[in-house]
Amino acid sequence: MKWNKLQLMLHKKDIAAGTQVKLSYPGVQLSRVEKVENLNYLFLDLVISPVARPGKMKIEINQPGKKSFVDFELKKRRGENGTLYAQGVTSSDFIYLLMPDRFSNGDESNDRITGMKDQSLNRDSIFLRHGGDMQGVIDHLDYLQNLGVTTLWMTPVIENDMPDRTEHGYAFTNHYKIDPRLGGAGLYKKLSDELHKRGMKLIQDAVYNHVGLYNFFVQDIPMKGWLHEWPAFTQTNYKDQPIFDPYGAPSDKKKMQDGWFTTQMPDLNQDNPYVANFLIQHAIWSVEEFGVDGWRIDTYIYNNLPFMNRCNKALTDEYPKITMFGEAWVHGTANEAYFADNNINTAFKSNLQGITDFQCLFYGIIPALNEDFGWTNGVNRLYTTLSNDFLYKNPMRNAIFLGNHDLNRWFSTVGENLAKDKMGFEWLLTCRGIPQMYYGDEVLMKGVTNPDGWVRLDFPGGWKGDKKNAFTGKGLNADELSVQSLIRTLANFRKSSSAIKTGGMMQYLPEDGLYTYFRYDSQQTVMVSMNTSDKELTVMPNRYAERTTGFGKMKNIVTGNVSNMQGFKLGPKEAVVLELEQ
Repeated sequence: MKWNKLQLMLHKKDIAAGTQVKLSYPGVQLSRVEKVENLNYLFLDLVISPVARPGKMKIEINQPGKKSFVDFELKKRRGENGTLYAQGVTSSDFIYLLMPDRFSNGDESNDRITGMKDQSLNRDSIFLRHGGDMQGVIDHLDYLQNLGVTTLWMTPVIENDMPDRTEHGYAFTNHYKIDPRLGGAGLYKKLSDELHKRGMKLIQDAVYNHVGLYNFFVQDIPMKGWLHEWPAFTQTNYKDQPIFDPYGAPSDKKKMQDGWFTTQMPDLNQDNPYVANFLIQHAIWSVEEFGVDGWRIDTYIYNNLPFMNRCNKALTDEYPKITMFGEAWVHGTANEAYFADNNINTAFKSNLQGITDFQCLFYGIIPALNEDFGWTNGVNRLYTTLSNDFLYKNPMRNAIFLGNHDLNRWFSTVGENLAKDKMGFEWLLTCRGIPQMYYGDEVLMKGVTNPDGWVRLDFPGGWKGDKKNAFTGKGLNADELSVQSLIRTLANFRKSSSAIKTGGMMQYLPEDGLYTYFRYDSQQTVMVSMNTSDKELTVMPNRYAERTTGFGKMKNIVTGNVSNMQGFKLGPKEAVVLELEQ
């Protein structure tokens, strides 16, 4: 690997006391033995040369009166970097986000694991474990593929051995252990392999900012400065502005980036070189070990941003096609673009390829469907938000979405209005960027984040005895089936649509609540019209002559109907996706 300087962390009672270390393995040099404040830790710096071969090396630990050995395996690399794994996730993909504990229980034997702190199992509680696992995901990959999904993103699968609230996965306690309640490392590899066999991809959810309170290196801290520690508990202020504000107070920036998320999630100090090495090495190891294709990076803006540039570069140096997008839950397009690869003249320049596009959600599609049309209201806000794409180097790398595990369910966001719900998906699957859908939204699951457990309910049909089964359609009502069918139709059309996957975009100023945009390239033109008003409107194709000239017919992608290129009616809160034909 290009990252050929490996730092090993050895953790054992008094392992550094009077210790001498020996290592003899062809092509591997022990360049430094580092003792730190806590004698329970020993750090070994290795240099791995190109002549080194796979195999198990024995590290000899000599202490007064005793000798012991640590086995370390140098593994063979995966083949087909960039083709069979580390492929990257792009605008050609359609991401499905799920929470493994809440999607499907494929193996009841791992619902509780002896010795782990959280022994809860109660589907009647929104905060306790429900028993879903990766076997349940594997069992339903055909469903996802038939739905048009190309890429799977799961909330983290790394061990969360915490006393409670372990269903979400964001409080790591051992980076190098996949949570056994989800199936462990073997099943994670199998899931990755099964996805790749189908031509699908895997996104891993990375958490660099914090860990769980019961992580071994929090309970037994290696050294001062491993965490961001304060005289008294200090929570982040959750405000992104001090990071780039030219008038911002340094104390506000420090609190934003160094404050803890919660008392249960200590904040890592990425300025500490040992911490930085640990996190970067784990990221590279994860890609190689599990065949990861892309990264979603949690709480991106709370990290040390120069560290994140280093981490991102280490991954792309090793895996040139791998992609990553970061969670940037901020308020303003310029704010959001600051954290990504952008065209802004600032002292700090991010190398993050893309972000989770909260602006297109909060300041775009939600007001487009929920507000009355006006000069700066309604769908004009969606138009305006997209007009700010000049801030990004490549806005096609942004992930667009209607909901996730931290937000109100999409059906609830639009007031359980079926027409609005469908229009949102017609936009999601045709707009620029990488579309991402939250599990269950395809069958009108509902809920609001008060508290967040209400938007993390079980997928219908994922457990034995469920009366409703979204995988088979059993028990779904006509509205639920219609949304599922709409998504399936558009997502599968998208798979072969060069215009939507990689083409350009042209949008026209909204008029009276009518918004029209085009996705196009030299092979194909797709026209999308959205009537966001409460009255019937007429769409006149000649209004969009730059994109419609030369076409004589238009095919409705959802219904399959073909009609002449002429004016047509759109009912209130109705959208249409048309492929233009000669």
